[in-house]
Amino acid sequence: MKRRSFIRKTGLGILGSSILTGLYTWQIEPFWVEFVKRKMQLENLPSKLLGKTVMQISDIHVGNRFDYNYLIESFKKAQLRYPDIVVYTGDYVSYEDETQFKQLAEVLKSAVKGKLGTYAILGNHDYGKDWKEPKVATTITNLLEIHGIKVLRNEADEIDGLKIIGFDDYWGTNFDPDKALSYYDISKPTIALCHNPDVCDLPIWEHFKGWILSGHTHGGQCKPPFLPPPMLPVKNKKYNAGEISLGWDKTLYINRALGHLWQVRFNVRPEITIFELENVV
Repeated sequence: MKRRSFIRKTGLGILGSSILTGLYTWQIEPFWVEFVKRKMQLENLPSKLLGKTVMQISDIHVGNRFDYNYLIESFKKAQLRYPDIVVYTGDYVSYEDETQFKQLAEVLKSAVKGKLGTYAILGNHDYGKDWKEPKVATTITNLLEIHGIKVLRNEADEIDGLKIIGFDDYWGTNFDPDKALSYYDISKPTIALCHNPDVCDLPIWEHFKGWILSGHTHGGQCKPPFLPPPMLPVKNKKYNAGEISLGWDKTLYINRALGHLWQVRFNVRPEITIFELENVV
């Protein structure tokens, strides 16, 4: 009887733990946003930008797969950090139909803006079904612009001597890295916005110095402790999340995403990143 009682209690314990873990991965971690702080060192940074902040928000995935009021609440929290520059690195919707345009417009009413500038690039989900609908990308671009967010589609802009280069999405219909990098000036500190980190393996970065800010992976959304995430939508599986040195003064940062493709996360909290600008020592 003691053995049976032990087995029964053990089974009930395992069942209880499984239920709690399931509830955590479904109802808690997907909405437990983390504000991650990092230093961003750049060569030739103008003195007026020392100590300024760059906030990265990525992969909000507005749609029907989770309550997007969470995004509005997260934006309001982010606004209280008073960022100097804000960059959005793609995937604004989980596109099913034109309903997502109305949903995105509602979320963008609370969009976080930088005191000095606010920029965005597109991700693969912003190109609709099979990433082949440029009209969807154009509509999303217009929505972002209407709400005061400048979209860089293989283009660049400059803030007080800091160059911001925006790549259009790798899987979309408008990817043109040569055009994007034609704006690069080696004498100026530069941040490149590139949704899919696999682009970092293309032979286009020979002379580039600076930071590349990406998203796309969501950090895998679920990650066993001490092991890599089992699912990543990239060819190069080292492109998981966080800061990665690419050598020769190039640094990649992969944001874990604020939103989710599906409402489930484990050991990969949603993220908003805040970089503090510094000169290279």
